[in-house]
Amino acid sequence: MKSLICSLLLVLACCMPMAQAQDAIPVYGYQVVRTYPHDTNAYTEGFFYRDGYFYEGTGTVGESTIRKVDMNTGKVLQQAELGPPDYGEGIVAWKDRLMELTWQSQHGFIYDLKTFKRIGQFQYPGEGWALTADSRHIYMSDGTPTLRILDPATLKQVGKIDVTAEGRPVNNLNEVEWVKGQIYANVWLTHVIARIDPASGKVVGVINLTGLGPKPQETKDPDNDVLNGIAYDAVHDRLFVTGKRWPLIYEIKLVPLPNNAAGAAQAAH
Repeated sequence: MKSLICSLLLVLACCMPMAQAQDAIPVYGYQVVRTYPHDTNAYTEGFFYRDGYFYEGTGTVGESTIRKVDMNTGKVLQQAELGPPDYGEGIVAWKDRLMELTWQSQHGFIYDLKTFKRIGQFQYPGEGWALTADSRHIYMSDGTPTLRILDPATLKQVGKIDVTAEGRPVNNLNEVEWVKGQIYANVWLTHVIARIDPASGKVVGVINLTGLGPKPQETKDPDNDVLNGIAYDAVHDRLFVTGKRWPLIYEIKLVPLPNNAAGAAQAAH
């Protein structure tokens, strides 16, 4: 029998007994609380909430932007463009700055959060996928099972988190968000969000968002217009998710699935 994680759209490249995974990793479904408009031309790579607004980083060469968005109308209130050959990726706010990654250029950019004026640049090896932060560090994903820990002052790597589920590495960690002491990470090309304990790197929960978002035939590019955006409002305890070129942003509440593994496997088929 395939493991829980394999049943959830191939989160892991391994298979384990269903009962074992059920005992170890809780699985959650979702309830939609409210929806908000989202620009269907926005190829979402980075996403966060701050002070009543959504901030979004979009990708693809020649179309990459950072945006401040009115959450109720979807109107772009402020925007800065990132020209070729750079491909915009994840974004994060730290104090009065906004940081943006690029996919394969091995550098990122620093902006004034209020004006979106570019005020600096930083370097890193390999690819850049996504960013989030707690009160001490910035965390960066690069598509591998390892999250990098960055010093917010220098943006240099000062540590790492090797992410595993049942002892196996979890690949394709994409958009990330700090939520109540855990790191939530989209698993690229799936409907799954992994809840990661930053101290151990272990996946301590799996969120199955199967059924959320537009149907493949309703998207411009079904293979790539996938779930890829997590934002959290810590003041009001609101969790938001969206995807690349999706027409809506969803505010959701997590719902434990009955019988955990069995319920999740059923939902994923």
